[in-house]
Parts: sequence; structure tokens; C-alpha cells
Amino acid sequence: MSGMATRIKKLREQAEGIGLHEQPVKFLNQDFEALRQQCLETGSLYCDETFPACPSSLGYNELGPNSFKTRDVEWRRPKDLCADPKFIIGGASRTDICQGALGDCWLLAAIASLTLNNNVLCRVVPSEQDFDADYAGIFHFRFWQYGEWVDVVIDDRLPTKDDELMFVHSASGNEFWSALLEKAYSKLNGSYEALSGGSTTEGFEDFTGGISEWYELNKAPSNLFKIIQKALRCGSLLGCSINITSSAETEAITAQKLVKGHAYSVTGAEIVNYQGDEEKLIRIRNPWGQVEWTGSWSDNSPEWDSISDEEREKLCARSDDGEFWMSFTDFLRNFSRVEICNLTPDTLASNDVHKWSMMTYHGSWRNGSTAGGCRNYPRSFWTNPQFKIQLDEADDDPTDDDDKCSFLVGVIQKNRRRRRKMGEDMNTIGFAIYEVPDEYQSQTNIQLRRDFFMTHAASARSETFINLREVMSRHALETGQYFIIPSTFEPNKDGDFAIRVFTEKNANLIQADTEIDAKLEDEEVNEEDISASFENLFDHLAGEDAEISAFELQRILNRIVSRRDDIKTDGFGLETCRNIISLLDKDGSGKIGLVEFKIFWNKLQKMLKTFKKMDADESGTMSSHEMRMAFEEAGFTLNNTLVQILVARYANTNLLIDFDNFVGCLIRLETMFRIFKQLVQDDGEFVELDLFQWLWLVQN
Repeated sequence: MSGMATRIKKLREQAEGIGLHEQPVKFLNQDFEALRQQCLETGSLYCDETFPACPSSLGYNELGPNSFKTRDVEWRRPKDLCADPKFIIGGASRTDICQGALGDCWLLAAIASLTLNNNVLCRVVPSEQDFDADYAGIFHFRFWQYGEWVDVVIDDRLPTKDDELMFVHSASGNEFWSALLEKAYSKLNGSYEALSGGSTTEGFEDFTGGISEWYELNKAPSNLFKIIQKALRCGSLLGCSINITSSAETEAITAQKLVKGHAYSVTGAEIVNYQGDEEKLIRIRNPWGQVEWTGSWSDNSPEWDSISDEEREKLCARSDDGEFWMSFTDFLRNFSRVEICNLTPDTLASNDVHKWSMMTYHGSWRNGSTAGGCRNYPRSFWTNPQFKIQLDEADDDPTDDDDKCSFLVGVIQKNRRRRRKMGEDMNTIGFAIYEVPDEYQSQTNIQLRRDFFMTHAASARSETFINLREVMSRHALETGQYFIIPSTFEPNKDGDFAIRVFTEKNANLIQADTEIDAKLEDEEVNEEDISASFENLFDHLAGEDAEISAFELQRILNRIVSRRDDIKTDGFGLETCRNIISLLDKDGSGKIGLVEFKIFWNKLQKMLKTFKKMDADESGTMSSHEMRMAFEEAGFTLNNTLVQILVARYANTNLLIDFDNFVGCLIRLETMFRIFKQLVQDDGEFVELDLFQWLWLVQN
């Protein structure tokens, strides 16, 4: 119940604009201005109890409380580390980011690229923070998280060893914006150790809200250099890396001083006149700041002597700061992958720069209800969340003779880094795209069923299922309607996700789901129509008062089901029996008479018939996926959210529903639908209740 209330509250906040960069969500409900003012008024330095200066904030394994790496760690404020600490000196630069003892080079590469675009940097690192007059030991930073911006508050106590910062630090030693940014991002993800290992695109997106693309360089498109040039001109963030084939190669340094498994930033791409020919050059930065490429076009290589003084002066600073040039040919030969985060985002395949249209939806995979797995699991694939997209207009500059609509699909897993300390990591995820059949073109509240996927092939899909935070790919399809089905590779893997679709032209994306409804039959039973044998049975069961209470009903039902071996049950609980009485009790006595008992008896026979029909393997129980079909057989059409709630409430740990829980679920559903239909307003969509009426309803 509280989870649904939280979801409704979240939707209301989004409608009010909370989550936009101008109104970021306050992470853990911490208000930076209010907390800072409180510290200034009391003359105290802020101590953040939500991310305390203790081992749990460092990590859970290699940086856990018992690790030798965390021995003798002291949390110290910048004013304890140097005489004149500064937040930013002369503007943020790439030399402010030196890697420490944490494997988050992917993040540092993203931060380094961030410094190349001051407008983007200021969105992440709010200005007017310093160690001067209004210093109170408190800072804040803003990050994009799955469709919304979040404001994260921290204190400035930083982990140190031997009087030096353990993790990211500036070359100058007295500039602290990068170290504080890293701390805020660690808090957002649960700990410093949670940042170990990752993709630069993850950092890119969390700093910009943009969409990322990546290219494997062994099969790079012919125009990749132009794509990189254009992306840099547009202020996009770029990174690159070299694949490793085993853990032993991690951070291994090649003969020409490139680091394997390491995240670099791409900071420039130029063409120079070299010995009468055009030479494509690309500039790379190593966040370590010390290890640089020593091959052709490195800082002191002879190639620089063969270009004009003007070009050499423009491009080559010849400083050992971790930034270096190399030929594009060497880049393709030595690096494995380049990643691009489009800030606007831009159409990189076109010469025209313009913004994409963006749509975001949130969803979840839940064990037993909406975690259907990939197409390899046809019995459950159809239960995954489904999203319907309408592509109305073809691109202005299609790449072939057919009119196509270009769009990017990205599926992002939520909050997986925070779950690492619980032994969980990224799910393996992907998606498939199917053309909507003609008979469903005009329908909005639909969900494709198992039979459809058994007879139709996908129009497009993600390149692969992969255990990264996000799977993304670019597609071009003819105008029309399509279903996008995001899924984990295996079924029954829990997870929350956001799906983003970027289109060149305006498009419409909705979550395709079943419209909530119920076909309720008003069963009429007259006392004179009840057989004498049934009436005699009732008199025997009811006793002298000629009515049946919840306690009596419980004994009756358990006596009946105990005699059957074709259904499994742990016995009817008192709550279920009370719900049955509540549904049929017309006078508020808490008991039912002959007519009401006959109505219930007829319902019970129908439920038993439905249960046995959907129990395909005759196990005496229903699986959670069979239960979805049983709802429809019983007259209820429910959306994914309601199915998730009901499976969580009524299924056992093996996601099986026995007969008594099935009856209890259907009785509860019928009760709630009948109450709503009885109280609904004229428009047929809303019920208005005061507090007493609400409390009375939920207690019955």
C-alpha cells in the first residue's frame, strides 16, 4: 500500500515540474540552502549523517570495514589538509582530476570531458560554493538520474591516508571541487566502492541527461572521424577504451604506453597537412595524467617537425599532462571502442545539427509478473512491459531510397550500483521491436499476448543482451506503429528501468497496458429456487441462528478442500473468510444467510472451474503467469502494476498460487470493483471520499 502511495506522489511531483534541472529532486529530502543556513546560524560545520565519515561509506568488500585498504583512514576537511583550500581555481580544468586508489577512471574520464563545456559543468557543479565567508562545511552537486535531476548534499569530510586524499584530487593540491564531486556521486550510488568499474557513457549521461552512442572500432563506420569532429563541435562528451581479454590485463600498460581496460577522454580531432597529404589526428587524455602514448604524433615525436609552425603551435602544447595526439589510423588500430554522449542530443549521421524529440517512461520487471525474460522464453516473454510508439514522419535526409524514421532506444537499469553491497550487479538486458498488427492500430489499451510473439518476428532489436547499466541502439524503420519490449535475458529477474526514445521527428510513445475493468455478474438467487437438499445442508452448517459467520465459514471450506486431492491448499485463512462475508453481507451483521451462502457457493464452483482450467500441468497450483490468464477468465482485466501487487500478495515464495489464495484474491478484487462502481462519480472515473469514509472502506 505504501509503495503505491509513493508512486502516486511521485507522479504528482513530476506533473508539477519537480525533477527538471530548475527544480531538482532533493536527494534524501535534504535541502542544501536550509541546511547551510542552519549551520551558519549555529556556527557549526555540517556533518552529513546520511553519508557518515565511517567505513560503510567507503565500501563493502575491497574497501569494506575489515579491508587493509581502509586501515588508518581519516576523514578530514580541506581546511585540515592545506592552509588555503579553494573550490575552483581559475575555472575547472582537466588537470584538476588526478586518479587515486579507486577504480573509477571511467568516471574521471567523464568529469574531464565535462570541463570542456563550462555550461554543462555549471549544471552539475553549482556556482557560489567556496571556503570563504559562507563556508559551513557543506556542498551540493546535481546529477541526472533516469529521467530527473537530483540535488545531492554532502559535507566536506574526505577520506585520507598519510595526510593525502585517497581518491580523486587535483594536481595543485588545494583545489577540491573534483574530490567533492566524486564524494557526492559516491553518496548517490551508496559508497565509494560502488563506483569501481563502469562505462564512461554512464558518467556522461549522469552529468548531462543526454543519450550515448558507442562504436566498436574494429567495425567503425567510414565516416566515424567526421562523426567525432561534429560531436566535439557540438560540445558532446567522448570517451574511448581498450578491451581486455582477462582480469590480468586490467590496467596493463602497452609498449607504447596505452593502458588496457582504462577509460580515456577524447578531447580533439583535427586534420593537418603532413608531407603533402591530409593526416587525421585525434587528441586523447588519460585521467591518470602521467602515462602517455609514445608512438607517432606523441608529444615529442618527429612528425610534428613536418607540419607548419602555425598548426604545430595550435595543436601541440608538448606537456606531460596526460593529454596526447595520435593519428586516427593508430587510434583505430590500438583502441577498441569510442563512446559519445550527445548533449542536445544531435543527429550525428546528418550534417544538420538539430535536437531530437525525447520521450521517457519508467517501468519495472518483477519476479512472477512482469519479468518475462527474452524471446528464448516464449511462455513468459509477453508478460514484459510493452511500449507503443507511433512514427508518423520520415527523416528529412533518409540514408536510402526508402522513407525511414530514425530513432534511438535506450533502456537504463536503475540503482544497480547501490545494490552491489547486497551481492547484486547489473542484469543482462536488451529489447525487441515489433510492428503493431493492423487489427490493433487504433487501440491504445492493449497488450500483445503470447500467440502474437509465437507467430511474428521482430522488426528490430538491440544488438545484444548485455550486463551494462544501459543498452542503446539506433534504428531506422518505416512510418507506422511499433511495440518496444524491454526485458532481462532470463525471466524472473527483478529490476527497475527507464526507457528513453529519441526521434528525429515528433513521435508519440505510450506504455501499452490493459485497461482496468471487470465484468461483474449480479447473480440473482431466490429462496424458493434453492433445492431442499441444499437448504438442509445449510441448516446443518449454520446451526440455530441460521447464519454463517467467518469462523464457521472457515471450518466449512477447510473441511471441503481437505477431501480433494486435485487442488493444493494450506487451508482458508480467517481474513479470506471475512472478505467473503464482507462481499455478501447486506445488513452489516458480519454473517450471511441461506441466499447469500448459495450465491457464494455458485461463485466457488466457478472459481474452482477456472482454477482447474488454468492449472495446465495439473499440479494443483497455478503459476503466477497462469494467474494472469485466470484473471481474464474470471472477468477481470488488470494492468501490469496491479498484477505485480497481486502476485506479491498472494503467491508463495515459489511464485505459486494455491486454491485458497486464488479464491481470496478474486473475492477481494470483486469487492473493490463493486465498491468503486457503487461510489463512482458521474464521469465514471473518480470516487470522492472523506477521511472517515476512506478509513471505513480500507478496514472492510
